Amino acid sequence: MRVLVVTAVPVERDAVTRAFGGAPESVALPGGELHRCGAFDVLAGGAGPAAAAAATAFALASGASAPEPYGLVVSAGIGGAFTPLTPLGSLVVADGIVAADLGAETADGFLPVTALGFGRDRFTPPPALVRKVAVGTGATAGPVLTVSTVTGTAERAAALLAAHPGALAEAMEGFGVAEAAARAALPALELRAVSNAVGPRDRDAWRIGDALAALTDAFGKTAPVLEGWNSHEDLEG
Repeated sequence: MRVLVVTAVPVERDAVTRAFGGAPESVALPGGELHRCGAFDVLAGGAGPAAAAAATAFALASGASAPEPYGLVVSAGIGGAFTPLTPLGSLVVADGIVAADLGAETADGFLPVTALGFGRDRFTPPPALVRKVAVGTGATAGPVLTVSTVTGTAERAAALLAAHPGALAEAMEGFGVAEAAARAALPALELRAVSNAVGPRDRDAWRIGDALAALTDAFGKTAPVLEGWNSHEDLEG
């Protein structure tokens, strides 16, 4: 099974490819450079859900005619954490990929797009795969929110948690990647390494280097899980 891994920026892409050792094969795509590491194709698709969705869709379409098509799409990178359960440098694997700000503001508060009667605001990754990745990497499983604007205040962080109880982390690409994967009838997974706390922006407290190192370690442990996973395991999930 081939796996497409989509990050936002090249430094995240490179952190993932380091897990596989050696020099990756570079494949030029109109939307960016893809790094091929055996069964894993790793692409820096851009920041935000729109760029992520477009890059993922293009990569999936470009690889559709390959002798061995993609069987899984993974959104990967660093992100912010909501709770002490996910300290800096730890890992989160999404059991729900949630579009946290897709909808409408009203006098009574925010309405998700589903409450407006169209679209969807959540994808559920394969449960058995989530459990295997959590066990294999030590990641905490829980909802990961996709936002178009990174949270920068305690008030906004509290509002997101009130709307999405149990959310562990936020990032900017997961829902876009999952949306493109769904259009190709493929399952999606999201794996994040925690670089900062969600809330007031304190760059001095960020641990981006530690998070990138954790991302590399995570893919070193995740690769055997993904290579051995069969989607039929999740028919019961």
